[in-house]
Amino acid sequence: MKALRTHAVGGADTLTLDEVEVPQLAKGQVLVDVKACAINFPDTLMIRDLYQFKPERPYAPGGEIAGVIEAIGEGVEGWEVGDRVLAGIGNGGLAEKVCVPAGRMFAVPEGVPFEKAASLMMTYGTTIHGLKDRGHIKEGDVLLVLGAAGGVGLSAVELGKAYGARVVAAVSSEEKGEVARKAGADEVVIYPKGEMDKAASKELANAFKAACGPEGANIVYDVVGGQYSEPALRAIAWEGRFLVVGFPAGIAKMPLNLTLLKSCDICGVFWGAFTAREPERFRAQVDELFDLLKAGRIDPLISETFPLERGGEAIAKLENRQAVGKLVVTMGSGSV
Repeated sequence: MKALRTHAVGGADTLTLDEVEVPQLAKGQVLVDVKACAINFPDTLMIRDLYQFKPERPYAPGGEIAGVIEAIGEGVEGWEVGDRVLAGIGNGGLAEKVCVPAGRMFAVPEGVPFEKAASLMMTYGTTIHGLKDRGHIKEGDVLLVLGAAGGVGLSAVELGKAYGARVVAAVSSEEKGEVARKAGADEVVIYPKGEMDKAASKELANAFKAACGPEGANIVYDVVGGQYSEPALRAIAWEGRFLVVGFPAGIAKMPLNLTLLKSCDICGVFWGAFTAREPERFRAQVDELFDLLKAGRIDPLISETFPLERGGEAIAKLENRQAVGKLVVTMGSGSV
């Protein structure tokens, strides 16, 4: 079988398509014939050794897969060969087959394409945990989403609307703004791509305030970080919740006096740790996401798919912040 693997620290151009042995099942595992693997920002960090988890090389990146069970290991109950499944596996997804612990899998409902299933768990899972558990979202809230045209950002736009919030989408171009509007955003703010000086930062803060309204944003969902975080914090409401989700633009330095003046909270959203610490709540949230998907209230936007041999292009595109929605690598029959 084939796998796209990293052998040394580096970018997507260092990945190689290798011929490897089919992995051997261990007790409690199933062998999944992978049909789709969604690309996420941790994949770009992991191959550069910039992520908190550093698997032993060589390994295939790709932490979010969907496919069909091909074989079942000793001690596994409740699954059958041929079942359609998705799983979060950390790494190993950019391969034609992968062994997955049975307890980490979820059934994919009939009619849901593998590409959509593979795009659901990490992005929408992060956001449902962030908005509900950390942001305590409620109907009527104003939600400001930074990086609103990426996979995680669009999930926040859609879930925010599903939970009755007024959503302000912050993006880097009018093209991305239109994507956010189609996903349900009520307002769009275009922020500059280049370095901002103090005046430009203040101007962006004023733009956020104008879009959010006189009371400000009850929740800021920050997928971007860097120089964009402080202007968003300045637009937060009294007792608002600023959710720290990711840092593709760098780790922000926040003036903590603003948290006192607004009596607001800055909250981390570490979805991976949440799934390990609270597996029952995690599974309930995945079930809720499938209910929302079947009801048409969320719908992952897959802007581009790549065959396995071009999986490195998907990682590079995401790392360079060129992606809109989700990028997915497909193997074999894909969405069948």
